Amino acid sequence: MIPIKPAGAKSFDARAAASQTASVYDHYLRPGVLRLTALPPLSLYIHFPWCVKKCPYCDFNSHEAIGGFPEQEYLDALRGDLEAALPLIWGRKIYTIFIGGGTPSLLSAAGLDRLLSDVRTLLPLDGAAEVTMEANPGTFEAEKFKSYRASGINRLSIGIQSFDARHLKALGRIHDDQEARRAVEIAQNNFDNVNLDLMYALPSQTLEEARRDIDIALAFSPPHLSLYHLTVEPNTYFAKYPPVVPDDDASAEMQDMISERTHAAGYGQYEVSAYAQAGRQARHNLNYWNFGDYLGIGAGAHSKISFPHRIVRQMRYKQPKAYLEYARSGNVIQEENEIGRDDLGFEFMLNALRLDQGFDVNLFAERTGLALNSITKTLDRAEAKNLLYRDHKIIKPTALGKRFLNDLQQMFLSG
Repeated sequence: MIPIKPAGAKSFDARAAASQTASVYDHYLRPGVLRLTALPPLSLYIHFPWCVKKCPYCDFNSHEAIGGFPEQEYLDALRGDLEAALPLIWGRKIYTIFIGGGTPSLLSAAGLDRLLSDVRTLLPLDGAAEVTMEANPGTFEAEKFKSYRASGINRLSIGIQSFDARHLKALGRIHDDQEARRAVEIAQNNFDNVNLDLMYALPSQTLEEARRDIDIALAFSPPHLSLYHLTVEPNTYFAKYPPVVPDDDASAEMQDMISERTHAAGYGQYEVSAYAQAGRQARHNLNYWNFGDYLGIGAGAHSKISFPHRIVRQMRYKQPKAYLEYARSGNVIQEENEIGRDDLGFEFMLNALRLDQGFDVNLFAERTGLALNSITKTLDRAEAKNLLYRDHKIIKPTALGKRFLNDLQQMFLSG
């Protein structure tokens, strides 16, 4: 790519450029600098920060769209954000796209069409790219979802959370049980790749109620299920006013029930909270868990981008108003830092250990640029505690390791 001299820039100085180039090469040849032999697959994440109502358990970057939201201005900002990021990923193909939130299904059909058109104009997409959009049952309109499909969305993720009216009310959801069922029906009429998000260990939920939720979900036979344990996160309404939730023993029984029910229905658990029919795993999420790269655009979006000698993380400004203001000035990056060598092992294992079948032993060096022996001592300790299984091909958590996954992951934080 030919560098373009900005207006008012000094004349090109060949001697200075040569000196700078030599300095860069000296830096990269020093011991301790990463050397990635290949860049990982690249995904695109697009964040939509508005929702109808903030749920009491939600710690995502979402904001109530009181009086509407500036759709066109936000779409302009997203395009500018993407254009500014292009030099970081120049020539790299996008394999998956995920539009999350918030509630992206608040976007108009025309707005979503424009967004995907901008993406296709600016980025090379893989011919079989997985393009997922999150949707809230309270925003389902059959005609709009037909338009979403026509615009290029080929996978829908629906935030059901529960099919029980009482629990939906306790969770602050804007839909009821009938709307939840209708949303699944509309989705399946327009998409052949659908994920249902549900939660368990809800306030005052019994084992039988959790079983009923799972059975209703399985009756729809969606290709994919995401089944999350409700967690009371800091800085949420539930953290300030904690609800009474099932204890550890009761939630463990629910987890065992989920494992049995999904297995009997032909679903394989391939990650802590993810279950899929054969060949229907979420490719976007698998890229995260395999320590792949992702460019995140939109308010509060995060990026992880690899280069031959370094791996960089970025975060955009979180508040929609601030994001839009900085987008107008052409700089939406609030934080940027390089992942240090001492942190890479932990960051890789934090993700990869979530995978039920583990990971290929060669993937660690391929994605981090580090030799596997850099974490051998920790692997040995984890194996001695029966938290980890490894052989010459794979490394994966044992059944005990899955049960105490947080403890297993934290072992790699200390090295």
